[in-house]
Amino acid sequence: MTSQPTESPAPAPSLTEVEPYGVERIPDAERTATPFDLFRVAFGGANTFSTCVLGAFPILFGLSFRQGLAATVLGVLAGALILCPMAVFGPANGTNNAVSSSAHLGVHGRVVGSFLSLLTAVAFFSISVWSSGDALVGGAHRLFGLSRGTLSYVVAYALFAGLVLAVCVYGFRFMLFVNKIAVTSATALFLLGAVAFAGDFDPSYEGSFTASADAATQAMFWPSFIGAALIVLSNPVSFGAFLGDWSRYIPADAPRRRVVGAAFLSQVATLLPFVFGLATASIIATKAPKYVDPAAPDFVGGLLAISPGWFFLPVCLLALIGGMSTGTTALYGTGLDFSSVFPRLSRVRATMLVGVVSIAFIFVGRFALDLVQSISTFATMIITCTTPWMVVMILGFFTRRGWYDPDALQVFNRRQRGGRYWFTHGWNWRGMTAWWVSAALGILCTDIPGQFVGPLGDLANGVDISLPLSLAVAAVLYLSLLWLFPEPRAAYGPKGARWVRTSEIPVPPITETPALATA
Repeated sequence: MTSQPTESPAPAPSLTEVEPYGVERIPDAERTATPFDLFRVAFGGANTFSTCVLGAFPILFGLSFRQGLAATVLGVLAGALILCPMAVFGPANGTNNAVSSSAHLGVHGRVVGSFLSLLTAVAFFSISVWSSGDALVGGAHRLFGLSRGTLSYVVAYALFAGLVLAVCVYGFRFMLFVNKIAVTSATALFLLGAVAFAGDFDPSYEGSFTASADAATQAMFWPSFIGAALIVLSNPVSFGAFLGDWSRYIPADAPRRRVVGAAFLSQVATLLPFVFGLATASIIATKAPKYVDPAAPDFVGGLLAISPGWFFLPVCLLALIGGMSTGTTALYGTGLDFSSVFPRLSRVRATMLVGVVSIAFIFVGRFALDLVQSISTFATMIITCTTPWMVVMILGFFTRRGWYDPDALQVFNRRQRGGRYWFTHGWNWRGMTAWWVSAALGILCTDIPGQFVGPLGDLANGVDISLPLSLAVAAVLYLSLLWLFPEPRAAYGPKGARWVRTSEIPVPPITETPALATA
């Protein structure tokens, strides 16, 4: 008896070959990435200058270095724990997380994930271009006397955004190549920065909440601490909608613990740029306090002001390399998913469209709005809306025992009807209800002093409880709805459901839509 030949992996495509795949399931032969590749992409996307900017926020909020360090560690670890389970959907289904969410929000409800990824991409692509462009212009001003006028910033933003967009158009392999370089080089530059600023760093920097501070200032400590932790937490949570974009190239039989571990460690490793930003911000607050004035903070300008002359060039390199990494990881996934929501757009065209819109947003945010306030408010809103969606996805994964029907997940993308995940006219109102109720409640309870305070923001005496409240409500409400209103047994696969009941509701067959059937 002769053995059947096995399918051999396809040869690796060239870096300059435009990626042909959208959100359809990646063929097994093409899934040659490893959990370590996931680590490099996720860590490379956060081991950047823009993460340093987020790391400076605890100082901008008035915390001491030690208080800021505690808020940073809390935010990173909590965010990593929330994020890491989201890595399993890509290997399981060979597609991105928004498409995988069809199993829990319905064939049409998956657009929620697309919407959240779009918001996240615009925000973090903007942060990367803003911070990197500012650093490049500031460094060129110090090194070569380049004018720091509006024209210089416009040119820097446009050129940098164009480079990021070009990498995203080529696709995953090119992005992985960029991140391979970014992980090593950016880490080396951060360590070099530790040497550059070691003589000026004082871990005893006290911040605003000292023993001699007045009662009004002291009362702002916990709101400031929680607010700083939430901004830090927004960084790992922002990857929730994107992890599947990269992990879909990992084989389905890869050990899940390694995939989850790679996602978790990629965020723990971001303590390097976060602490770099925190430490340098404390130096800026001591030596050049005008740059951390809450009315007009300028972390990049302050960093250049306190940097020794020999570190200007490394700062520019760090801005260029790190910004490319963050920008590509943010923009690539949204272009990928946008092409499935609007099927007339290819992945390349969708990426170009989202990129152009993001670039427009960058210029409006930089020249017409309060940049720091916009970043902190937008970041908080993103995690408030995205985290409940992630809770629904993760709990759905456990109730399904990790089983999915990849063909039924693609119904929306093929403009079909029916299948295991059709539920009620393409919507799974159980998951949708759990998401929007918890997200809305989180927004109502948001309390960002001086920026955005929801109608219930004072519920905890000024402490922002929006995130833990939305997490708890999403978990309890979703599981309760699954128990009270069971989903079809067919949605759970051969081993059946875990934790919840099921019903024997028949599943409609997958059919073409009338428009396609008569085309």
